[in-house]
Amino acid sequence: MKLNRILAMAAAAALMATPALAADISGAGATFPYPIYAKWADSYKKETGNGLNYQSIGSGGGIKQIQAKTVTFGATDAPLKGEQLEKDGLVQFPMVMGGIVPVINVDGVAPGELTLDGPTLAKIFLGSITSWDDEAIKKLNPSAKLPSSAIAIVHRSDGSGTTFNFTNYLSKVSPDWKDKVGSATAVEWPTGLGGKGNEGVANYVAQTKGSIGYVEYAYAKQNKLSYTKMINKDGKPVAPVTQSFQAAAANADWSGTPGFGVILTDEPGAESWPITAATFILIHKQPQDPVAATEALKFFAWAYKSGAKTAEALDYIPMPEKVVAEIQSVWAKDIKGPDGKALYSTTN
Repeated sequence: MKLNRILAMAAAAALMATPALAADISGAGATFPYPIYAKWADSYKKETGNGLNYQSIGSGGGIKQIQAKTVTFGATDAPLKGEQLEKDGLVQFPMVMGGIVPVINVDGVAPGELTLDGPTLAKIFLGSITSWDDEAIKKLNPSAKLPSSAIAIVHRSDGSGTTFNFTNYLSKVSPDWKDKVGSATAVEWPTGLGGKGNEGVANYVAQTKGSIGYVEYAYAKQNKLSYTKMINKDGKPVAPVTQSFQAAAANADWSGTPGFGVILTDEPGAESWPITAATFILIHKQPQDPVAATEALKFFAWAYKSGAKTAEALDYIPMPEKVVAEIQSVWAKDIKGPDGKALYSTTN
């Protein structure tokens, strides 16, 4: 009995001496930023011991989960409007920017070898251009050897901020698209096959001859998919590269938009990529779990400060330092614990 009591006391003492492990930060939403969030999470865990459990389920799912308070933060590529943020008691801020690119699987066509413009892209996804040797595509690519094969459309099947930005762009460049389909996280597609997440679209395009889809650029690179160049608003052909994403974001007025909800499609500039987008975080002003929310803000602050090179390696664009300072001021002002005290200080 004495030995058992000694062992029990020793076990209790050891338990008390063991530092409590920080709970993983929980988030869910957009697939657009998943590659960079995964890289950041891995580095952050090694550096701090704190983990990030992020579910890549699409922007629609992320918005629903943060509204239901089942995660610490939600992620969306379709920014919520000011009135919705106010209604749900949410703070919204951009985490990183990137490019959405048309990806194709056409025999004999290498990445960047084919050029499309907005109206032609809209007609393809409307189903009014049905073969790769259509005159509209040939006119844009007079020297390309285009097959007479049918075009297979691949689009998102889930609620998606990538879809929001892609259809937002098509609505700006095609009145026909705007009238018949419009812009939203989920639309009634005139034709095509649906894939879940950027991953699903990338996989379908990789497996389907004659196909075209749209994904965040990191997915095109990771899956070695052929992407197209695009004619931008200034009438210039541009490739999806860091410089063209940066050019599109250069004149964005972040502070002049509620929740920093800037849309970066069809921006002017000779070097601008026409389907550039930011991805956003949603977190409650008065979180149910202030400890988890504080940890999440520490992670976001670390990513802004230490994650830029990792982001650039995956062809994402880090947020400008000036914008980060504005975002962190909003954290300090608006995100509070039950005692009314700020969960984040700009002196952190």
